[in-house]
Amino acid sequence: MKIAIIDYGAGNIKSIQFALERLGFKGVLTNDISFIKNADKVIFPGVGEASSAMNKLVESGLDVLIPTLKQPVLGICLGMQLMCASSEEGTTKGLSIFPSEVLRFSNKVKVPQMGWNTISKLRNPFFKGILEDSFMYLVHSYYVPLNEFAIAETTYDKKYASAMQKDNFYGVQFHPEKSGAVGEGILKNFMEI
Repeated sequence: MKIAIIDYGAGNIKSIQFALERLGFKGVLTNDISFIKNADKVIFPGVGEASSAMNKLVESGLDVLIPTLKQPVLGICLGMQLMCASSEEGTTKGLSIFPSEVLRFSNKVKVPQMGWNTISKLRNPFFKGILEDSFMYLVHSYYVPLNEFAIAETTYDKKYASAMQKDNFYGVQFHPEKSGAVGEGILKNFMEI
């Protein structure tokens, strides 16, 4: 299976590659448009700041490519947020795969949310075999409000979408590659889509 991990300088790439290797897959870190277009699965990771990450996507033409992909695509953390219409972080225009705005947590809570939190209201085969209220690892200051595409939710400051799905696009706010056996189970489910 050909797995492309999108390289745009904003990812926690090694831990994703290691998690895939533990599952018996090899992910290729690339920004080659032809390779990404022809991959069986695409992972769109991201750690960092939305506007500078979006600028890197635009510079490489990946902003045009990603919304046109037809194979299963998984956005992780900032990757999921960039698949939304816009973000309050740096007043960023996103890829508009999901018609949501990404908002900043309020000052009522410690920002960023960093550490373990539960995912609930799991729906979709993406979560096959994953127990309700499983703990996942998160690090983020911005969130996607609950919406029609939410397939899991988490509560921090308020309930928000911690996973979404629309057509062949999946997004998770948490880091499955850093969430132990449960996270690997979710990655395995994605590989089986």
